[in-house]
Amino acid sequence: MKSSLLRILALIQKEFLAVLKDPRSRFIIFLPPILQCLIFGYAASFDLNSVPYAVFDQDHSAASAEFLSRLDGSRIFRRQADLGRPEDISTWIDSGRALIVIQIGQDFERHLLAGEPAEVQVIADGRNSNTSGTASGYVQSTVEDFNASWRANHGDAGPPIRIIARSWYNPNLDSRWSMVPSLIGTLTMMGTLMLTAMSVAREREQGTFDQLLVTPFRPSEIMAGKAAPNVVIGMTQSTTVLLIAQFWFHIPFAGSFFVLYSGLALFLMAAVGLGLLVSSISATMQQAMLYAFLLVMPFALLSGLTTPFSSMPKFLQSVMVINPLRYALDITKRVYLEDAGFAQLLLPDFFPLSVIGLVTLSGSAWLFRRRLT
Repeated sequence: MKSSLLRILALIQKEFLAVLKDPRSRFIIFLPPILQCLIFGYAASFDLNSVPYAVFDQDHSAASAEFLSRLDGSRIFRRQADLGRPEDISTWIDSGRALIVIQIGQDFERHLLAGEPAEVQVIADGRNSNTSGTASGYVQSTVEDFNASWRANHGDAGPPIRIIARSWYNPNLDSRWSMVPSLIGTLTMMGTLMLTAMSVAREREQGTFDQLLVTPFRPSEIMAGKAAPNVVIGMTQSTTVLLIAQFWFHIPFAGSFFVLYSGLALFLMAAVGLGLLVSSISATMQQAMLYAFLLVMPFALLSGLTTPFSSMPKFLQSVMVINPLRYALDITKRVYLEDAGFAQLLLPDFFPLSVIGLVTLSGSAWLFRRRLT
């Protein structure tokens, strides 16, 4: 056991030296996370295709039904649930099943008939700041249409409905609060997957792989030696983005660092497993980079970074259960902004990441042994 551990540590040292001496590897490790974090933090925006929402209607009147019918009749809003208790609001917002919740008070119709403003509260998920802001704007447009129709039918001069907007986890709907924490997982996956994918391919291309095979290292030790440095590098990249988020953009961290780094550790295991899987089937570094690029781009685009995951077609949502970045984004944003803990994240995020990591690492080890025989 001791000799095996010493061999793995020697291989880890060798891998670190190989990565740090390679100018391309140094470039991937240090420069992209800083530059892309700043670029995305200032320039990126979300698109909105549909708005899943829930309703807490305490009035259950003809007027509230007419107002809600205008939302349901649009091509944007999709009602997910009619809530029966105030406690259900946090459940639907926290789980991400509803981007906004429309709350209508008990005296909604009575205020309208009396010529008094009737308040409608719009509770938005501030973790998706741009989409929440856009969704609130759509609600405001619907309110203006309803007000115009109500004035035409009842002759009231004042606005019949008044919107009260409230954003959870991001009071000012600052897009950086949503984008920058998401980059903790996104940029880390890009760098880690690329470096891991090139590790074995680099050995083959430089002719040192055959020398490695005649050493006392067992295949499992070689895999461990290849994986461990990239996990450390991934943690370093994640910490870099986390520090930028807190000390450059001054985004307050609401959660637990232990929960965050536990999720990141599982995520990095899955990302390294994917990288080793790519590296095991690649003969050259060019092939490894191409295969890694083919994985990174769809994973990043279909992770929920640029558009809400719930707005994607059902088919793509089913396929993307294998996407580790999808779960990493949910973990980083919910821990960073919401103070989510293990109880909220264990089954929806931690468990799938564990399965992906186990499958990819086992598959890459099997392919690696197969290539040696």
